[in-house]
Amino acid sequence: MTSVVLNDRGTSLQLDVPRDVWSKKIEFILAVVGFAVDLGNVWRFPYICYQNGGGAFLIPYCIMLIFGGLPLFFMELALGQFHRCGCLTIWKRICPALKGIGYAICIMDIYMGMYYNTIIGWAVYYLVASLRSELPWTSCDNMWNTPNCTPIEQIALRNFSVSPATEFFKRSVLEQDKSDGLDRMGPVKGSLALCVFAVFLLVYFSLWKGVKSTGKAVWITALLPYVVLFILLIRGVTLPGASEGIKYYLLPQWHKLATAKVWIDAASQIFFSLGPGFGTLLALSSYNKFHNNCYADAILTSSINCLTSFLAGFVIFSVLGYMAHVQGTTVDEVGLEGPGLVFIVYPEAIATMSGSVFWAIIFFLMLITLGLDSTFGGMEAMITALCDEYPRLLGRNRELFVLILLMMVYVCALPTCTYGGVYLVDFLNVYGPGLAILFVVFVEAAGVCWIYGVDRFSSDIELMLGHRPGLFWRLCWAYISPTFLLVIFVTSLLNYKEMLPGPYIYPDWSIDVGWLLTASSLSCIPAYIIYKYCITKGSFLQRIHTIMTPEEETDVKDMIACPNYGAAGSTGTHV
Repeated sequence: MTSVVLNDRGTSLQLDVPRDVWSKKIEFILAVVGFAVDLGNVWRFPYICYQNGGGAFLIPYCIMLIFGGLPLFFMELALGQFHRCGCLTIWKRICPALKGIGYAICIMDIYMGMYYNTIIGWAVYYLVASLRSELPWTSCDNMWNTPNCTPIEQIALRNFSVSPATEFFKRSVLEQDKSDGLDRMGPVKGSLALCVFAVFLLVYFSLWKGVKSTGKAVWITALLPYVVLFILLIRGVTLPGASEGIKYYLLPQWHKLATAKVWIDAASQIFFSLGPGFGTLLALSSYNKFHNNCYADAILTSSINCLTSFLAGFVIFSVLGYMAHVQGTTVDEVGLEGPGLVFIVYPEAIATMSGSVFWAIIFFLMLITLGLDSTFGGMEAMITALCDEYPRLLGRNRELFVLILLMMVYVCALPTCTYGGVYLVDFLNVYGPGLAILFVVFVEAAGVCWIYGVDRFSSDIELMLGHRPGLFWRLCWAYISPTFLLVIFVTSLLNYKEMLPGPYIYPDWSIDVGWLLTASSLSCIPAYIIYKYCITKGSFLQRIHTIMTPEEETDVKDMIACPNYGAAGSTGTHV
């Protein structure tokens, strides 16, 4: 099937750029699950749950899932499947003035690629370090250890004691003691840069052929973490003290439900866990067949994501209970949130187990595969968007384009491999996509639900699925979900300082640079609106009407007539 587009003179051009489709439905499901289930499910959800009421936290968590996260998740899957294009081209068919959202997403995906792949690189470093007869963070006899290093069993008996795992992470993997923070980050650490390069190499060979290569990769990267999680769960619950850790994790604290922080944390966790707004769900679903049941996909994949978070809590807290038992202390004095949980506390526990090398290898393999799925998704969002927007230049030369793009992102990521790179990783996490993504998704939801219109969007879904979304979905899209996003954005904006982890205090100049990073993506939205307004002819009202009205209509005649539409379809559109 050939698509027709109009050139600048109004004559038609034949574009013969075929669009791939997923060879199997299960590959799409695995890709979406793999993107949504990431490192945050392992190191963030268990602690968020524990700190906000334990088992009671599941109530606001499920409410925010139903009324906030799931409608946005379904919305993006449906948009991508109906319009069959990425986060740039799609706005021509919804609201041309908001095309800047697509450019903002591409910039945020670059920022995310700069630091997220580095975290996966840390896991690769640990995996390589685990391939020996004894784990290097087991003892205090290594060249990087200090006089304060104390075996984990004795750590509660000495003042100023530091565990071998802590020193291994900070003084061997990162070597952050050789840096003064962002003011003096030091040179690039070669071994760490090599590990990050290996990650980019894996990403390239998973993305270069589009969904053909990604569909094969997700069989490993999406399924292996579950195999490892269940193995670690069985091992964890059989450890002494595990029951105390699980009790800390689930013990309901009903009084905390009366505080606003619990509900905001639940909303934030759901949003960042499901991942709408990064363009990934649009990109992945754009390779679906037209009549695919994206409604069932949204329910299934979001449920798997949330259940995985809950399962990870048992895996993590059973081991934290064991560590409290070993150290003769309480669970709340053992645990760390964030990277410290999976790069310090969990390795500490592994080092005390019999067969520690085996447990270390499978644990870090799990972290690597969890991270790879998410970085596949983020990069695919940008690649799909640009290939759809420039089909003849980039779409036909996808392999070369992906290679050049990943090389550029890798070079940009090298500063995160310096001795002070850990501070830059945290910095980029907050000021890269951390704050901006919330506003971008709010504008996206507003553009789809308020400008394009919930009724029109519902009719599109009816063409695909054979029935209109119910009243619940329409109310969520029109009122509840945009409000959900706006509240999270305002709250995060007011508490942005708390998002930067301590004890390091970021210099004032870096905060200014951080806001510039945030503005670099967000400014794309108003800048494109102004640009579009200026190049449009007519009076003020005529211009506003023109830039808010779809330029292209997705022609669904061929899609409805051919359920397998996409195998030979184009990234172009019938006009």
